[in-house]
Amino acid sequence: MVAATGRAEAYYSGYRGTAQEFVSCAKHGFLYQGQWFQWQKNRRGRPSFDLARDQYVVFLQNHDQIANSIRGERFHQLTSPGRFRALTGLLLLMPSVPLIFQGQEFGASSPFLFFADHRSELAKQVRAGRTTFLKQFSTLACEESTRELPDPGAEETFRRCKLDFGERSKNRRYYQLHEELLRLRRDDATIRHAVRVDGAVLNEHAFVLRYFSVEADDRILLVNLGSDFRFNPAPEPLLAPVENGGWRVIWSSESPTYGGAGTPPLETTAGWMIPGQAAVLMKPDENCKLPPAKLSEKD
Repeated sequence: MVAATGRAEAYYSGYRGTAQEFVSCAKHGFLYQGQWFQWQKNRRGRPSFDLARDQYVVFLQNHDQIANSIRGERFHQLTSPGRFRALTGLLLLMPSVPLIFQGQEFGASSPFLFFADHRSELAKQVRAGRTTFLKQFSTLACEESTRELPDPGAEETFRRCKLDFGERSKNRRYYQLHEELLRLRRDDATIRHAVRVDGAVLNEHAFVLRYFSVEADDRILLVNLGSDFRFNPAPEPLLAPVENGGWRVIWSSESPTYGGAGTPPLETTAGWMIPGQAAVLMKPDENCKLPPAKLSEKD
């Protein structure tokens, strides 16, 4: 959420939204395994290095994160289309088990607000408690925000949250993005049965994950949540191709099918050209010849 929105208040304040955090998550699971957590003024978590990656559940959004806001807006409504597609790719290709929040797979337009079916005095207490709880967020503590908070006990608050499954067809690009990634996760033997997953930071917003295969059929997933990035020189071993080969794209969040702008060659004689707000999965290509860098008119 911090990487996608740039907001880091309340319980998000323990995170920076940087590439290092995503790499650490892919390799080690929980980011807090006993470090001091300033927001809670205590140590958070416990060591879990002994757990396998498929014992973790990862997600981009959950009911708390969405409901703890004024409008109950979902992840895709809070960030850019490019970041949403890139982070969806990361989520569904991570070695951990992905959780998809209700309606996320088709870009649901309905909000998810806090609602509770209580009566009389208890309903008043819930309403007051809700307002107090949300004041941990400095933005929601503002009087102008407090006035906009929906009444948890109002039936209309609940009804606004009901999903419209007709959006599966209306928002086909979202649905196809999830369908194809889940199919890739299921059918790609290296993604499904990687003997090891390693990662490296390329800059503050860009990183690479490498899925190692026993048969030299590795995969690399490049993720860049910032702007277009030229990585040259490229002294990162995880970018090295399988011997006597190169890399070719097998999936990109920038596919026009999903509403993206297309994916030009990533590795050129001018170094790696990593598109901004994108995720790209690549596999070995024995016939790959390094494409030349494209020169601008000025060059």
